[in-house]
Amino acid sequence: MAKDLPIQFKGTALKIIQAQLRTADVALLHAALADLTGNSPDFFENDLAVLDFSNAESLPESADWPAIRQLLRASGLHAAATLGLPEGLAAAAEQAGLPTISASALSRPARAKAAEAAPPPPAVAESTPLPAQEAAPARVPEPAPRTITLDKPLRSGQRFYAKGCDLIVTAMVSAGAEVIADGNIHVYAPLRGRALAGASGDKSARIFTTSLEAELVSVAGLYRTFEAGVPADLARQPATVSLSGDGEPRLTVAPLALR
Repeated sequence: MAKDLPIQFKGTALKIIQAQLRTADVALLHAALADLTGNSPDFFENDLAVLDFSNAESLPESADWPAIRQLLRASGLHAAATLGLPEGLAAAAEQAGLPTISASALSRPARAKAAEAAPPPPAVAESTPLPAQEAAPARVPEPAPRTITLDKPLRSGQRFYAKGCDLIVTAMVSAGAEVIADGNIHVYAPLRGRALAGASGDKSARIFTTSLEAELVSVAGLYRTFEAGVPADLARQPATVSLSGDGEPRLTVAPLALR
């Protein structure tokens, strides 16, 4: 994700999202959120967020905090506090129901407080040998999800980006809409807009659709447009898009046999 975007998101040691805002301009934030979430109303699944302005390049003397909260809420994100605001803006944000917190409150693991309150272990006499115990096996973290499923139609002008994974779409992608994924794209509905697979350069990525009616398809930057319409043998038929060729790759659009 580009460092100069008006808004970025990261996790914290607590179960809360840290929204790093570079601006308090509602119009700029609206455009950035539309690009990031595709205007999906439940993109964040009602997560709590701290609005971090520590890296903001310039901030106005006042901000429309109710509008900013409403904008985030439309994507399923609930602003709970602010961080890194100058004194005047911080005071106004607090009046709007957004208290100020410190950076240490986000970085401190939740278990630290519990550890401080835990009673000390009972003393053991030196002459009493402790029984040998096997070390507990290290806990292997669960892998990040490799697939995102989008089950709502994308209307003209909307965009959805599945970063670092495959994308499954079970509803129509309208003309003028765009689906992007770093991996494969599966559209189990009419694909009438644009589909860009392998967006980060994965040449093995593919596009699958049950009804090819696209305006543009692309794999790893190589694309084909259908300004004159999809060829008759492929139009509204199951199809797959991939790169082929041992030397310079070529974009291939072929019928997809469904069993």
